[in-house]
This record gives sequence, C-alpha cells and structure tokens, in this order.
Amino acid sequence: MTKYLVMLCDGMADYPIEQFGGKTPLEAAYTPNMDKMAEKGVVGLVKTVADNLKPGSDVANLSVLGYDPQVYYTGRSPLEAGSIGIDMKPTDVSFRCNLVTLSDEPEYADKTILDYCADDISTDEAKILIDYLAEHFNNDEFQLYSGVSYRHCLIWNNGTLDVGTLTPPHDITGKSIKDHLPDPEKVGKLYDMMVKSYDLLKDHPVNKARVARGKRPANSMWFWGEGKRASLTPFLEKYGLKGSMISAVDLLKGIGKFSEMNVVNVEGATGYIDTNFEGKAQAAIDEFAKGQDFVYIHVEAPDECGHRAEVENKKRAIEIIDEKILTPVLKALDGYEDYKVLVCPDHPTPLSLKTHTNDPIPFLMYHKKGEIEGPGKYDENTAKASGIFIENGPDMMQKFIDM
Repeated sequence: MTKYLVMLCDGMADYPIEQFGGKTPLEAAYTPNMDKMAEKGVVGLVKTVADNLKPGSDVANLSVLGYDPQVYYTGRSPLEAGSIGIDMKPTDVSFRCNLVTLSDEPEYADKTILDYCADDISTDEAKILIDYLAEHFNNDEFQLYSGVSYRHCLIWNNGTLDVGTLTPPHDITGKSIKDHLPDPEKVGKLYDMMVKSYDLLKDHPVNKARVARGKRPANSMWFWGEGKRASLTPFLEKYGLKGSMISAVDLLKGIGKFSEMNVVNVEGATGYIDTNFEGKAQAAIDEFAKGQDFVYIHVEAPDECGHRAEVENKKRAIEIIDEKILTPVLKALDGYEDYKVLVCPDHPTPLSLKTHTNDPIPFLMYHKKGEIEGPGKYDENTAKASGIFIENGPDMMQKFIDM
C-alpha cells in the first residue's frame, strides 16, 4: 500500500530578499531533502487561492486538500470552532477572537495594532484572560471559548453575517484601527465588546506581569473570520485513504475534524519557530505505522515569521522543517514498498508585505516508484521555469494521489 505525505509549510513562498542577495528565503535556505526529491520529482506552480477569494490559510489549505473553497468554505472561524470542540447550531455565527496588543491612545478608535498576537502569548496566560472576559460577556447570546495562544473563538447565538468588513489583525499591524472596526450601526454589540475588553484587560495581573517581563500585554479582543457551521466530505470517502492531520493550530485541526481525519495533538506544538518539530515528525511516523495511508503535516512557523518580518527566522524555519521533519519521516517512509510526497506552502506570506497574497505557490511532488528526471532544486524560480502550472488549486491533490 502506498503511503502519502504532505509537508505543508505555511506561508513559505516569498519574494526576493535583499539580505539574501536577491534570493527568496526558500532559495537561500539549505534544504537537502527537498532538493534531493526535486532531482527525481516534479516541481511546478499551483494557484491555491482563486482571485475572487481572500488568501487566508483557511481557503488555501482547503484548496491544497482538494476541497474546493467555492463549494465548501463557510468562513474561517467555524473550522477553528470545530477543533475547539464547539458544536455550532445552524443559527450560530462564529468569530475568530485574537488577543492583540493595542497602543494606549485615550479613544479606542485612535489606537494602533502593535502586535496581532500579543508577543505570541502563552495558551495558559491567554486562557486566564479569556475566562476573565467570559465572566463579563457570556450570556444567552454570546459565548467566548479559549483556544491556542492568541487564537480564540466567539459564538453569537442567532447572530448575523451582515457585519461589514472585519479585517484580520495581521493585515494591519502597525496601522490605525479606525477604518477596520466593526460597524457600530450594524454590529454595535461586537464593537462595544472590543472597546470594553481594553478597559478590562489593560490592568489585568497577567498583563502587568507580562509587561514586567518585557512582554507586550494582551490588552484587547479583535474579531474577524466570521462564518456558519462547516461541513466537509469525509477524506476517506473522497479519496479512499485513511488520513491524519498534524498541526498546532485550531484551523487545521478543525479541517481535519470536519473531514473525519485522525487529528493528532503534539505536545509542545506552538505554531511558531519554537514548535516541537521532532514531535511532529514522530507523530507522522507513528500514524503511518498505525496503518494510516495519508499524513498531512502542517507547520505554521514560516507564516508567523513572514507576518513579523523576521527575515532570518523565516529562512531558518524552512531549514528546520527540512532537517528535523523530512529527514526522519523520509527515512521511515523508505521502509515501505512505495510512497509519495507533496511539499508546498498554502499561500505566500512575503516578508516585505507581512501579510498573505494569492500569488501561485511552488509545489514539489515525488514518487518513490515513479522517479523522473527533475530540476534538482525546489524554489519559486525553479517552479516558474518548469512551465508546469495547475490553475485550479483543488485539482492538485488528485494529481498528487494519481501521479
């Protein structure tokens, strides 16, 4: 039985960087495992995010997995809600609730987002703050749920999707929030909760302790990513393969849950460059050993480094994925009769922009029993030069399985 591995390097694709002599982080990174597979594999470009959709990890990862976002996508937050364990009713609307760091101007609307993740606040600290806010805001209409690090969820019972444009906070880091707030005329309750959250959090003991340690305070909620309950065709039914999802973030765990994949929790998985890379590799090896056919390893670190404009860290994150995940997992796969590997980002997160784009992304496909003469290098330029282009992103997964 063939084993299938997807190594999803979130936000890895980028533009040329001056610090790397005009190379992208992927070009500059030392990736011997990826390049060795590229010697005998296929390298090309794929458009994971259609031009009429926003280039979020939700849309892009659904696309990579072969679930057409035009059909299946109902919003980002419902996928995360499913991972947290929230059983949404058809009348519920969910929102991603970031814990962010805002500047200290007297008027809320005059503030600036200093950090979309409050210095990557720990899950334990964040739970204390979310539970504290829940004491003030939870009622028959609204319920707050804590998630991982800065990522949390608000459920609005009998809520509306007519909320105007809610901006992802990582898109406006360093910018004024004035033009990105919920419309008080349409959703005044959301607006009021955000304003009140600042008053409640700014002097909270958790934040005072963080400031004393030189960390940014998590001093406000920020709502975005609204949507209704999600529904995905089971992965086994769609492809005839028993699948597993390995990720630190609720979004990917939610996709795994709704597609009825086996969702694996890895201790020490953080979603940043300090994540437990070795643990993710071992989890994948264990899943294959248990009889799973397909394993999707999602690593958030390149994306987070892109949002934070951490040039060296983004390159290093790619190198660690190659070294600490691909090295042991490929060694384990060599023990099976046949295997296939797909390496790709979901979308670009260029360091120069600090946010996502919907540019085509480079992919690498390798088949142990179907080796061909490949380009020998995996990066954006090699992918473009190949002339191979998959225009409709959701088509890639079936092409990978059938290669």
